[in-house]
Amino acid sequence: MIQLHFILRIALLSTLTVGCLKAAEEPYQPKLDSLSRHEDAPEWFRDAKLGIYFHWGVYSVPAWGSESYPRNMYNIKGSEYAHHAKTWGDPAEFEYADFVPLFKAEHFDADQWAKLFKKAGARFAGPVAEHHDGFSMWDSKVTPWNAKDKGPGRDITGELEKAIHKQEMRFITTFHHARNNLWEKKPNQWSGHYSFVKEYFPSLLGNPENAILYGYIPREQFIKMWQAKLKEVIDRYRPDIIWFDSWLDEIPEQARFEFAAYYFNSAKHWKKDVVIVRKQEDMPLEFSVLDHEKARTTGSSPRVWMTDDTISTGSWCYTQNLKIKTVEKVVHALIDTVSKNGVVLLNISPKADGTIPDDQRQVLLQLGDWMRINGEGIYDTRPWDVYGEGPTKEPQGGFSEAGKFLKIEYSAKDMRYTQSKDHKTLYIIPLGWPKDGFSPEKLRVIAADRARIRLLGSDKPVPFEVQADRSLKIRTDLAGPAQLPYACVFKLEGFEFNSVK
Repeated sequence: MIQLHFILRIALLSTLTVGCLKAAEEPYQPKLDSLSRHEDAPEWFRDAKLGIYFHWGVYSVPAWGSESYPRNMYNIKGSEYAHHAKTWGDPAEFEYADFVPLFKAEHFDADQWAKLFKKAGARFAGPVAEHHDGFSMWDSKVTPWNAKDKGPGRDITGELEKAIHKQEMRFITTFHHARNNLWEKKPNQWSGHYSFVKEYFPSLLGNPENAILYGYIPREQFIKMWQAKLKEVIDRYRPDIIWFDSWLDEIPEQARFEFAAYYFNSAKHWKKDVVIVRKQEDMPLEFSVLDHEKARTTGSSPRVWMTDDTISTGSWCYTQNLKIKTVEKVVHALIDTVSKNGVVLLNISPKADGTIPDDQRQVLLQLGDWMRINGEGIYDTRPWDVYGEGPTKEPQGGFSEAGKFLKIEYSAKDMRYTQSKDHKTLYIIPLGWPKDGFSPEKLRVIAADRARIRLLGSDKPVPFEVQADRSLKIRTDLAGPAQLPYACVFKLEGFEFNSVK
């Protein structure tokens, strides 16, 4: 009865979504030529440069392995299964649904989180609204598995939306639930986050309510549920960005287009410019932004793009003994991304009780310290003719190279460039303190009478010389060192700039 009740509700919501769209003759229709009229990346998004989100949910309770614990705990050949059996008992007796009452979020304070994100320099923030595990982090009427009706007993997304907007940041919600459906994609080949449940613990799917959590519902009804969840979040929280994880290709293209049309038409009524971000090729770039997971492009891109990266060196969610990056690593990745026309979405990993561990908190505060001094060279900038120079070689880009990006060690000989939107000011950003001065190889200048160079965070003038070949020699002995020497920003004004490619 529970499953039937929610399936009927899903069908009604989905019918309303498409029906209202057709009846109202909205400007965006679920067709490529219509959706392509929507701007892929509005100006505010190009200006923002930094956002924060967080993998936080029921999977934070076991805090072991990774955010894929809900899937892997059922794989009898894997380490998560062995850990689960030893710690919690056999999955047939203690299943993933049994973690839900233990996810209490008793110390969660949305206002405190939002203030921390603001101090870190973020211009947008928000939750993983639903991960592959099928648990919605909002007050949902579509599924019984939601944070208001179970676990915390609170509308987590609603509290965050209010707190983040109070701090004058934009609001992002991310969705990973396309992978949740447990369905027979090919004869005897089951796809979905919980495929190991079907393979090794099929008796668990006999509980109608638990079957919804595991995505074990008819395919057509799952697609309607996928749409209905998105509609709920759009209608209730009006997100500025909706971001999709991989596996979106498992959703039929028409359903994806219906979502996009509904979101764009809703935003038009709100008078807001919104963004859809996706991975791989799961939504046309004519109306969406490409995301590189834990990776970056090799050069500057004419289209704005995003990288979602995590503050840790391992799992996206909190786990025992989670290793955290230095602020130097985080800042260098941000600078490199921005110089190439990208935006960073930085993930943090709160504990199940709603606390953000001190080591992560300290990196965020240190990031904010750097941004308060040097943010002028990051926010509201645009890429220059060349993104940078230096001896450090980078991978080819894309998710397959993500591990290699983690190993990169930049130095002061590596530089990145950004420029103001009016193209009158150039920022040179060495990824370390150039104590002996430097001469950018890719830059040629003509200096006007009032040309000057300033190190952000310092009032001292920076001496320079324009050489016969129009190259620039910059001295740093009188200007520094920079307050935060792992990266510094030199602001050039009153010059004509040309690049050497």
